[in-house]
Amino acid sequence: MLVLAGGVYDDVLAHAREDAPREACGILVGALDGDTATASVVHRARNVADAPHVTYEMDPTEQLRVFETAADHDREVVGFYHSHPAGPPSMSDRDRDEAAWPGYRYLLVSLAGRPPFLGAWTWTGSEFERETVAVQN
Repeated sequence: MLVLAGGVYDDVLAHAREDAPREACGILVGALDGDTATASVVHRARNVADAPHVTYEMDPTEQLRVFETAADHDREVVGFYHSHPAGPPSMSDRDRDEAAWPGYRYLLVSLAGRPPFLGAWTWTGSEFERETVAVQN
């Protein structure tokens, strides 16, 4: 399960809307407790992909900095997020091809429908497995 604490849902949705028509992306920081990952902080990342309207890529240096900062504050990276501004409410073939962090949650926001879709998956190293998402206020 992926729990979005505090304003994480609102922050991720706002980022997706602000960056449209480009895909937004970022890192979720929080805590792990068994099979539950709780995201309490959103770190927006710049999408440095060559084709940001159809894919996303985070700067590896920026990712490393977030991992280090999280550890310095007794937190950990629990996952990543990105948006599909006009795309499907599911992970794309490209998302599968580019996934690089087994065991982490991948949160997706699709702005194609009303209301926007928000879903999560865990990357196993070979496929995405659907996760339950809970939003806390």
